[in-house]
Amino acid sequence: MSNCADLAGRLAADVDGAFAELLAAHGSAVYTTALRVSRQPADAEDVAAETFARAYAALRGYPPERTRALRLRPWLVTITLNLWRNQARAADRRPTVVALDRAAEPPDPTSGPEQQALDVDDRARLAGLLVDLPEPQRVAVVLRHVVGMTHAEISTVMECPEGTVKSHISRALAALRTRLAVPATEVRHCKEVRS
Repeated sequence: MSNCADLAGRLAADVDGAFAELLAAHGSAVYTTALRVSRQPADAEDVAAETFARAYAALRGYPPERTRALRLRPWLVTITLNLWRNQARAADRRPTVVALDRAAEPPDPTSGPEQQALDVDDRARLAGLLVDLPEPQRVAVVLRHVVGMTHAEISTVMECPEGTVKSHISRALAALRTRLAVPATEVRHCKEVRS
């Protein structure tokens, strides 16, 4: 116990000089705590690193008497748990990113398994064709037909007139219709020949 008090005293006297010792003494406890609550090694490493970054910043701003009074391990673990909770809350607020070809549409209950499989193949093919469009066309068609934005909203996002947005969408849809009319094997063959 006196070793922790000694370390707190050394940190109060010289944060930069004693910080490596803090890492050596409590790095394992911080990482283990982060790993057990997050269950992902990469997340645990991030939380542990951020814990020590925050601890360093705090110690640099604390007066020496406050640093000397710290119970270092509980203080560090508290920082770790707070960071983990913040990370979990932020992850809950972020929308899940789903690749366009993986976005599941609710299956039509009237169609059989064979039709549902064909629908999945069609969506995957469409997603592949969409990626090949020039960026302005791809962005415009995704915002309009996937996200459901109005032409005016897309105009604001893309910082161009509504007429240009409509043109991008029209050209993108025409290109997609043309490419969809070609069987998938021919599209793959054309790509291989161009490469």
